[in-house]
Amino acid sequence: MPSAKPLRLASVNVNGVRAAFRKGMGEWLAARDVDILAMQEVRASTEDLQGLLGDEWDILHDPATAKGRAGVAIASRNRASIHRVELGAADFDSAGRWLEADYEVGDRIVTVVSAYVHSGVVDTPKQVEKYKFLDAMVERMPRLAEHSELAVIVGDLNVGHRTLDIKNWKGNVKRAGFLPEERAYFDRFVGAEGDDDYNAGAGLGWIDLGRRFAGEVDGPYTWWSQRGKAFDTDTGWRIDYQLTTPALADAAVAYAIDRADSWDTRWSDHAPVVVDYAI
Repeated sequence: MPSAKPLRLASVNVNGVRAAFRKGMGEWLAARDVDILAMQEVRASTEDLQGLLGDEWDILHDPATAKGRAGVAIASRNRASIHRVELGAADFDSAGRWLEADYEVGDRIVTVVSAYVHSGVVDTPKQVEKYKFLDAMVERMPRLAEHSELAVIVGDLNVGHRTLDIKNWKGNVKRAGFLPEERAYFDRFVGAEGDDDYNAGAGLGWIDLGRRFAGEVDGPYTWWSQRGKAFDTDTGWRIDYQLTTPALADAAVAYAIDRADSWDTRWSDHAPVVVDYAI
């Protein structure tokens, strides 16, 4: 039987956790009753995280090799039973971008991955690294599903899968984040638009919960450029995901994007993605 209270899993690119807390992240977290919080682009130390969140949170943190860059973390009310950080070949540096953790929820194991895919820049080594990371995800995802039927990859995956996911998609087809080659990876993850079983068992069989809950509508977006009036005009991108195995998707009972009320009340350029799972 599902527990009386669903498991609430929130994910957000904090764009530097110390700055986010200065701008109001702590107040958001205190009001949101989150059980597991996945963060990307932490750009701080584990000691910083513990000091900001408090001792009531158990924190797993994988910082980037280069100090002050990237960094992923998972904070939880209950301690993880095990965690893993390796992704891809032995010579591939995924530090600060991939963190897996197993949590006991009742008599079930839920596997949570906090992922931060490279943003990439066309025709540069940064784009090569992005493709290496996405290739490693393709290899890891089937094994992850075999490891746990209740698994979820959350985070800033830095790709808009479909034209619905970017307001100004026509102006971005040659830019990193919406390249056909990048979008093809998501066809592998959840299926391609037009597939009979798109987002329902296609590809590697994972489910894009954002699209399942929103349906065939523009957005809803999760990131807005800091430049101009992008936030005010909702000229955004949906690049923050909760990708789940089918069994966990069936347990999802609520999905929300916590978009700030106004530009000046934002504490990150990304909005949190919050999902309740009745497990």
